[in-house]
Amino acid sequence: MKHYSVLLIFTFLLVSCYQVERNCADYKTGKFSFNYSVDGIEKTGTFVRTESYNIDYYENIADSASIRWINDCEFILKKLHPKNQSEEAPIHMKILSTTDSSYTFEYKLTIKKPNRPLRVEKGIAYKVK
Repeated sequence: MKHYSVLLIFTFLLVSCYQVERNCADYKTGKFSFNYSVDGIEKTGTFVRTESYNIDYYENIADSASIRWINDCEFILKKLHPKNQSEEAPIHMKILSTTDSSYTFEYKLTIKKPNRPLRVEKGIAYKVK
C-alpha cells in the first residue's frame, strides 16, 4: 500500500507539471485552412484573419465577421451580414493549444438557445504560408 501511494503521488506530480503550449499571439493574424464535414463529405475551407476581421471562404463564397479579442487566446466572432436569425448569434472562439504550424480550438455560441444544450465543437486550423 505504501508503494502504491508513492507511485500515485509521483504520477500526480508529473501530470500536474505538464503544460500545453499556447503561443496564441502567433495565430492572431494570417491565412489559415481547416477541414470540415458536410453531410459526411470532407471539405477544406480557408480564412484570413486580421486584428479586427475574419473572412471565411467556403466553396468560393466569402463570409465576413468582426472580431473582438478577449485576450491573446480568446475572441468573439460576429457575422457582419447574417442571412438569418441563427447567424446573428456571436461565436466564442478559444485557442486550446498551438504547434509551430497549427492550433487546436473550440467554439460555441455565446447565447444559449432555449431547450437546447450548449454545444462546444473543436477543430484544428493550419497556418498557410
